[in-house]
Amino acid sequence: MTSDREGPAGPFKHALALAMRSIAGEPELTVSYGADAPGVAGTRVRLPQVDQDLNADSVAVTRGMADSFALRLANHSNDVHGHYRPEGRNARAVFEAVEQARVEAIGSRAMPGMADNLTAMLGERYERQGAANIKSREDAPIEEALSLLVRERLTGVKPPESARRLVDLWRPWIEEKAGTQLDELAGELKDQAAFARMTRDIIAALDMADELGEDPDETEDDQQEGSEPEGSEVEEQGEQGEAGQDETASSEEVDEAQGEMEASEEQATETEADGAEEEMESEEAPDGSEPWRPQLPFSSSANEQFYKVFTAEFDEEISAEDLCEAEELARLRNYLDKQLNHLQGVVARLANRLQRRLLAKQNRAWDFDLEEGMLDASRLSRVVTDPMHPLSFKMEKDTNFRDTVVTLLIDNSGSMRGRPITVAATCADILARTLERCNVKVEILGFTTRAWKGGQSREKWLASGKPAMPGRLNDLRHIVYKNADTPWRRARRSLGLMMREGLLKENIDGEALIWAHNRLLGRSEQRRILMVISDGAPVDDSTLSVNAGNYLERHLRQVIQDIETRSPVELIAIGIGHDVTRYYRRAVTIVDAEELGGAMTEKLAELFDEAPETQRVRRPRASVPVF
Repeated sequence: MTSDREGPAGPFKHALALAMRSIAGEPELTVSYGADAPGVAGTRVRLPQVDQDLNADSVAVTRGMADSFALRLANHSNDVHGHYRPEGRNARAVFEAVEQARVEAIGSRAMPGMADNLTAMLGERYERQGAANIKSREDAPIEEALSLLVRERLTGVKPPESARRLVDLWRPWIEEKAGTQLDELAGELKDQAAFARMTRDIIAALDMADELGEDPDETEDDQQEGSEPEGSEVEEQGEQGEAGQDETASSEEVDEAQGEMEASEEQATETEADGAEEEMESEEAPDGSEPWRPQLPFSSSANEQFYKVFTAEFDEEISAEDLCEAEELARLRNYLDKQLNHLQGVVARLANRLQRRLLAKQNRAWDFDLEEGMLDASRLSRVVTDPMHPLSFKMEKDTNFRDTVVTLLIDNSGSMRGRPITVAATCADILARTLERCNVKVEILGFTTRAWKGGQSREKWLASGKPAMPGRLNDLRHIVYKNADTPWRRARRSLGLMMREGLLKENIDGEALIWAHNRLLGRSEQRRILMVISDGAPVDDSTLSVNAGNYLERHLRQVIQDIETRSPVELIAIGIGHDVTRYYRRAVTIVDAEELGGAMTEKLAELFDEAPETQRVRRPRASVPVF
């Protein structure tokens, strides 16, 4: 019955789902199809929509993607992977790519048909990325080249035609450095732990040993030796923890009920927050000095040696109110509320939990038995019993927690259309309200382009005679939905703009990241947090059609590296159906947009559980390089 309703593609989808369950060994595996980005989380898999005409090339690509996901589920252990994963970002990207090549090679060697499907999938991926147009190693990601070389060693299958150029640029250097280690991989194909150890050897041979971190096997041995005498204590703690969990569960239910009642107290809370904000602005930094601010690359997004902007004449930074009439904003906001009535309660409960965790850190603490300060009434009894006993004073301890600002930077690209952008808008709305209750200022920003296919920037380029390698070739649109100093109640309607038809276009992430980062640098708060919510790599057809295929992605990687290593801003990323861990050091990837609320609150909670990164290495201004 289901197949008839789905048309000619119905039987194919049904058969593909059965094949995936069989390969993965997961009878409860759930397979869905849609326009959102493909991905896998637990026992849920999302695949791209299948055309009704069942085009042969499209079917092969979809089958290859399904085989890749199923092989990962069947042959990959997250625990083993996490145990051996390197610490450095570049080494981690290589490690991830080689592991994916391993699980796909297991299937390719066992089933020739699966090998053909995986080859079709890879060929389409690299053709879409424009890998055939890469001119130098600087534009060719080493992890992609190494993954294809490992696949070639393990299966004997040459890289797809669209990726030959990428592999040939790196092949001589990689084989010279790590050819021996590559030849030994085939013997450990089905032993993930042994394969991971050999992959770490390859990473070291490729001059990235400093990114590996400590040897995980040696660290594990040391921990086992040091923990043997404490077995009885661990058991006792486990018993106590189980008893405590029951009490915690019941208290959380009471807290959630109290959280729902807090909505009626928002107006009073916001008034208090405004007063607290004024107090914070009047405070000076603890050391009396200005906050450190790097000059480059954050002061300018363009650099002739690395990343160019053909023209910034048509770019705009605009508030949501200026993009839309007030009446339409109100209508869009009402539409947003209706779309998410059932989801809002779930996200609100998560936000209440975050609020409780943050407020717990703001409990007042005091120093007692001081010679000056506030009179300590609780100790007056000592004066009554002994008139010669001096009065006791107390003083509230200083807390730096309130001195925090959070920026939510939301991808407003066309691929976010539908469910993802709707969920992102409501999560940002509820999170802003929650953090304001805790006296944490929140800024909500969005980024897209003004037009498809380049807009006025491309027209100017065409009129100029089409100069080669023009750099970024589209009109940016950076949207301010809510300023950090604007109360949530005044900015609430603005978030409805994300529902406007035609707003979401292309995404140029690197420059958007610089823009949001620079706004944070201008803030007076001691702690500044930037959370990026995106569903894919930067894509702008106009720019990529006249530059290298990874031009925007390479720029994004460099900007992220500069922020993570040279800036006081703390950077987090959440990828919706897209693995952003290969770009960002602190990141999480989700498959379903409805997981966004939980991911946002958990990542923020993790940050607030940590001490501010005051020990981050900061280089002198003069040494900060230009991209």
